[in-house]
Amino acid sequence: MIVKSKLLKKISDNYPNFLKKDLEKFFNIFLNNIKETLKKGERVELRGFGIWSTRNQKSRISRNPKTGEKIHTPEKKNIHFKMAKELFNKINNDK
Repeated sequence: MIVKSKLLKKISDNYPNFLKKDLEKFFNIFLNNIKETLKKGERVELRGFGIWSTRNQKSRISRNPKTGEKIHTPEKKNIHFKMAKELFNKINNDK
């Protein structure tokens, strides 16, 4: 697993000419733009990596497994990710 701080450290090590705070600012802008685009209901495509999109999950009647009580679950959006063929091939063929 890689966390944001480790990813920023790797980027910083690969690009020593950039200040860490500038790289972090860029990375935060990048992630916030992805979030805002998904929030608008639009899709985000990074060629060679994958596509993020939102899908609506319909409202439904669900059940509390502990008590058996029926609960109304409202409609909500879920994020869907589909990886690009290049990423799929890299993950599955480079061993």
